[in-house]
Amino acid sequence: MALTFAILGITIILFIFGRWPADLVALVSVLALFLGGILNLEQALSGFASPIVIMIAALFVVGEGLSRTGVTAWLGQKMLSVAGSGKIRLLLVVMAGTALLSAFISNTGTVATLLPAVTSAAWRIGSIPSKFLMPMAFAANSGGLLTLTGTSPNIIVNEVLISSGGEPFGYFEFGFIGLPLLLTAIIYMVLIGRKLLPSRRAEERPPELTESMGELAEDYVLPGNIYRLRVRNGSGLIGQSLEQAGLGRDYNISVLSLSRHGASTTAQSSLERSRQFVREGIERFQSDLFDEVPGPDTIVNVNDILLVKSTSDALQAVMMRFNVAVQPADTGQEQLTSDLISHEIGLAEVVIAPRSAYRRRTVAQGHFAEKYRVHVLSLRRGDQTLDLKNERLAVGDALLVRGTWEDIELLRNERRNFVVVGSPEEMVRQVVELSPQAVIAVLALVGMIALMVSGLVPVVIAALLAAGVMVLGRCLSMPQAYRTISWNSVVLTAAMIPMSIALQVTGGAEFVADGLIDTLGSVGPVALMAGIFLATTTLSQVVSNSATTVLMAPIVVQVGLDMGLSVRPLLMIVAISASTAFLTPIGTTTNLMVTTPGDYRFQDFLRVGIPLVLLFMIISLLLVPIIWPL
Repeated sequence: MALTFAILGITIILFIFGRWPADLVALVSVLALFLGGILNLEQALSGFASPIVIMIAALFVVGEGLSRTGVTAWLGQKMLSVAGSGKIRLLLVVMAGTALLSAFISNTGTVATLLPAVTSAAWRIGSIPSKFLMPMAFAANSGGLLTLTGTSPNIIVNEVLISSGGEPFGYFEFGFIGLPLLLTAIIYMVLIGRKLLPSRRAEERPPELTESMGELAEDYVLPGNIYRLRVRNGSGLIGQSLEQAGLGRDYNISVLSLSRHGASTTAQSSLERSRQFVREGIERFQSDLFDEVPGPDTIVNVNDILLVKSTSDALQAVMMRFNVAVQPADTGQEQLTSDLISHEIGLAEVVIAPRSAYRRRTVAQGHFAEKYRVHVLSLRRGDQTLDLKNERLAVGDALLVRGTWEDIELLRNERRNFVVVGSPEEMVRQVVELSPQAVIAVLALVGMIALMVSGLVPVVIAALLAAGVMVLGRCLSMPQAYRTISWNSVVLTAAMIPMSIALQVTGGAEFVADGLIDTLGSVGPVALMAGIFLATTTLSQVVSNSATTVLMAPIVVQVGLDMGLSVRPLLMIVAISASTAFLTPIGTTTNLMVTTPGDYRFQDFLRVGIPLVLLFMIISLLLVPIIWPL
């Protein structure tokens, strides 16, 4: 027991100082427990087979599927569209909307998606981001208390409750206390908290996606060079592939997208048109992309609309050669963003690296389309745009490329050859567009909730099924699914579970439980719950809420058993207090995410967070014993 407490104490100290990654520290503690003879091999590795860990990983995938299909951004846009221009109204909408999203999507994913939109909304109404970003982070933590899957502490206490022989919490049962706490947080922020928030103004308003696209288009001279070609009856393009047509090879024309309008002749019966519509829909669903980047093998049909980048001289030649109708495309910022960017397709600047193998080659000789499945739209050297066809690439040249976000992201791996400017993964989150897979993503989420509420399958199986549907339904790919999982959180939780086991097998949990009973327990159950709340919330300010819950939950169960109390209200107190990391910027990932954009300092979290933590404790001590009798 003494050795276990020593390892635990050193682990917590290392967590607090943060010199080494928390997941590495947790893994070292597991090794220490095994080498110290406290745990056997099966116990030491049990965390990596825990349903808790698997479920947390699966929920990351579910949340990313909703984000990549545009569901989260679309909901965020709709949410902010009703906020109007009032500061208090925007604060109410931001907190309520963030909490609602984080009840079903990971807190981190919710904040990552809404952060640019909320920042922009703050500037739009004449305010500053620091007045809204901290409330958004606190609302994300509070919203996690509305459902079983809202935050990892809920999942952990539910599994501990089941393992102790109790009936599991219902999916929406957390909302019995979560909703009053959320309302408390909103009222506090409106009446008191917003006056305590700092008023630090950033140097300039950050550009939105459409503004960034406008600047990018101007730099690479896209306005005035984007056209739409309609393939007429009798056109020489009909039935040819883009490679056979030679638009790029012979005319230096880049085909950006191809919209199928189909041949709707009067000779077709309504039944035939219906069959054609269904057939095209199935083919579209089975294709790799719904908004596919046209490739060399793409066949051109009558009435197709080709969005192209070209010069007027080249277009005149194409019109004469292929009998196509031409009209300039709308190159306003919003329309250009809509035409060139979607949840599948994106733009990026790629700079030629000093040791690149593509130096002294032309774009055509580089075979970018064949190797990387991206189109090079423009070449820039310094302040000049150069001829794509004949100019040889040099170090520092910037290429504007268009392709799938995944292919653009893969260019990052070619570090010897290229430097990708910006963050494609962050850029795609700003795309407000529902992809066709959005229906699949929403159905997967609804199905998961239905299975969890009905109890037909264990909750971890429901989460895995939803994650599987997200991947099979092409809401995201397997590489994207692996990348979206926060492996440090998963490993940290898995590595802290053996510490919980060690406290139980050595009698450490019972020792701490006896101390709580002898001190606070003798005063009364409410004093005991207050002590549990304070201990848990204090630890969660510097240690992840998952690790805190893993450590506290078995101790609380032991206290309940020794005192003859129901463990349900005690575990609920642990779940609530683990989600009250309002006092430090490192308490949760969401706090950390808003610290720099809001220009917050450590004392800002203390000033705003301390009253809120105390309010949460008072509300919890009043309501939890009533909802779940001791």
